[in-house]
Amino acid sequence: MTTTVDSQNTGASRNTDADGGAANLDKVRDLIFGGQMRDYDRRFVALEERLLKETSDLREDVKKRLSAIESLISREIEALNDRLKAEQEDRSTASKDLARQLDDTARTFEKKTGQLDDQMARGLRDVRQQLHEQHRQLSDDLKGQADQILERLARESQQLQSDKTDRASLAALLTEMAMRLTDDFRLPAAEDTARG
Repeated sequence: MTTTVDSQNTGASRNTDADGGAANLDKVRDLIFGGQMRDYDRRFVALEERLLKETSDLREDVKKRLSAIESLISREIEALNDRLKAEQEDRSTASKDLARQLDDTARTFEKKTGQLDDQMARGLRDVRQQLHEQHRQLSDDLKGQADQILERLARESQQLQSDKTDRASLAALLTEMAMRLTDDFRLPAAEDTARG
């Protein structure tokens, strides 16, 4: 039992010696490097605080900038959407106006085409009527002129018939003319004068 207690005491004293040695070593280290270490510790703490502050500031700055960029992008997207909507509305309005103008033009064209068809039909009717009137008038004129010519021919024929001599008188006249031309014709008065 005494051995066990001694060994325990020896172990405890060794522990105490090790702890004391470490403490002594810390003291020696503290004496040699203590001021510098404390200065380094202060500097490290200050540097760490500064890094934490700068990191926090940087984080806040990045957040602000990202927020500003997001806000700018959002405004740009809204502006682009508004412009796109305005362009779509303008194009829709323009296409509606164009469609309305095309409808109006088509209606006007159909109306004018109908008017032209009516005018042409009326013109053709008028021309046909005028041609018919002129044909009838020409027919009447020709008939009148033919009647006049026939009437005149009848009159001329009647006059020629009344003025015409018979064949015997014409033969005697022609014989007399032939005899006079050949000097064979003598008048009875001339023969009596020659005899007397």
